[in-house]
Amino acid sequence: MNRPLAITALAIAAATSLLAVPAFGSAEAPAARPQKVLVIGIDGALLSKIQAFDTPALKSLISSGSAAKTSLYASPFAPTLSGPGWATNATGVWPDKHKVKSNSWGTGTNLTQYPDFLTRLERARPELSTYAIADWTPLTTNSAGQAIFSDAVQKKVTYDGDALGWAAADARIATEAAAYLKDTGPDASFVYFGDVDIAGHTCGAAGACYRTAIEQTDKHVATLLSAVRARPTYANEDWTIVVTADHGHTEAGGHGGSSVPERSSFIIRNGPGTTPGTPAIAPKNVDIAAIVLSRFGLTVPELDGVVTPPADPFDSLVGSLQSRLDETGVPADVKGWTHSAPSGWTIDNAGLGAGGVREWQGWSFTTDDFWTRAAPDQQRESNVRARGVFAVADSDEWSDKTRSGLFNSKLVSPAYDVTGATNATVSFSSHYLKSGNETATVLAAFDNGTPKPILTYTTDVIAKQERLTVPVPAGARTLKLTWSLTNGDNDWYWAIDNPQIGR
Repeated sequence: MNRPLAITALAIAAATSLLAVPAFGSAEAPAARPQKVLVIGIDGALLSKIQAFDTPALKSLISSGSAAKTSLYASPFAPTLSGPGWATNATGVWPDKHKVKSNSWGTGTNLTQYPDFLTRLERARPELSTYAIADWTPLTTNSAGQAIFSDAVQKKVTYDGDALGWAAADARIATEAAAYLKDTGPDASFVYFGDVDIAGHTCGAAGACYRTAIEQTDKHVATLLSAVRARPTYANEDWTIVVTADHGHTEAGGHGGSSVPERSSFIIRNGPGTTPGTPAIAPKNVDIAAIVLSRFGLTVPELDGVVTPPADPFDSLVGSLQSRLDETGVPADVKGWTHSAPSGWTIDNAGLGAGGVREWQGWSFTTDDFWTRAAPDQQRESNVRARGVFAVADSDEWSDKTRSGLFNSKLVSPAYDVTGATNATVSFSSHYLKSGNETATVLAAFDNGTPKPILTYTTDVIAKQERLTVPVPAGARTLKLTWSLTNGDNDWYWAIDNPQIGR
């Protein structure tokens, strides 16, 4: 398409944990019933516009299912373009793994190692039938053999939206996909519509043509859902419906940058396993592949996405986040930070200098929406492996208001029971930018002894999932962990999330 370029239960003091479309179901399906999954991709669509416009089919999926706005990355991690967006949705891994970083990627990707969810189904369950249809050609066909949906997919159909006209091509897709869904009923399908994105480039997300395109696409969605319900075996099948986008659009039109609208996507979900309503902790786009595969009993540990996020102590703070104080670049109605630690956790600011931006005085707990608005385009958007509420030590933003001294702050976990263990396994997501003499260190202390370093960063660590094996001394009963950022002098930041410990 022509587009511009928890720590878990070991804790002693643990962190506490057109159409009115009928529902496709909300309870987990009995294993004996045939499972069917339909993923619908609407290029460049914004959830806020879907909710504001005349979209009865999509709104019915939302009202009987769930919907959540999701947030993407930005450059240099990857631009908010269709290639990275659809590769992320299809593969269940972030661009640093699948390596699709543009709309023209040739063969320099990891799509073979991290294939789309339909290909994974074909390889793991060859008795299942799969289907993909699209009018943005790189999704389903590519001269270099690197289509996002591989040739392993049982049936692929490609229309050229540029050649046919996008509205006409989308209409063909709706008609053909509806017939195939009704008559053949593939087990897992991906159906793509491209005209909304073209409208976004033509008149902007605030324009009349963008509204027209979304409302017409809603009619296409209604056509698909009617076909599904018209299947003679529909009453004996369990259908999961997922709707998503690859990126958003600015009000003036366009994407590829780091603004909130450009980084916006969404996940609408309806069917077995769906918890109705708006999730307190938003899902991530990488979760789509995990959701699809789980309906067929498949779990793929190498995916970045999950079906159900693990219990994360930081997410317990989601209801107590505050509005801005000093960060005037963040809208007043965005609640997204607190210094109040979860149960059992403590913040040690004994060495912290005076003054500075109040939101970042020592370790804070924040969200992507708040933190990235505070200082865009400084790789905060690359913190993709955090979700919900995460912990941040940000000496860079702290220094944006008069202060004295250095940034020295420690985040200390509860004590965890390691009685009888030989090793403790510590995992957490980590996103760190280093500058100057700033030092980021993880320390471990057994039985309230002296904390000793188990990890020190000497260079940038971008969106990494850490997993550390910590030997447990003979006879030790408890383990405390400390994340320490010291000697920060208008340097950068460290963000961590989802701390877990096992043995």
